[in-house]
Amino acid sequence: MRTKKEHIDFWLTQAEDDWTAVDTLFKGKNYLQSLFFAHLVIEKICKALWILHNESNVPPRSHNLIYLLSFTPIKLDDEKSEFLLNLNRFQLEGRYPDYLTKMHNICNE
Repeated sequence: MRTKKEHIDFWLTQAEDDWTAVDTLFKGKNYLQSLFFAHLVIEKICKALWILHNESNVPPRSHNLIYLLSFTPIKLDDEKSEFLLNLNRFQLEGRYPDYLTKMHNICNE
């Protein structure tokens, strides 16, 4: 059975690995895909924080960054909350073909 620290380290290691993809995609001007992976990175960090501040070692099966952080003592200012709300769009809408063209048009460096 894994310890709480091992669960947290798992999520943080996964986030670090995904950050490499964010960097590669961004440098290749694949901005939509880079934002999709950026969301994954922050989601995994939020899940590590969730584990840190909760008894369970299994975070909710949610991609919503604001929701995940709502179970922690972390308080976001309006600017950070808005950023995370916007980033949530790339996780959800970025998965569906009918949104891809729209999203490609607004994603740039």
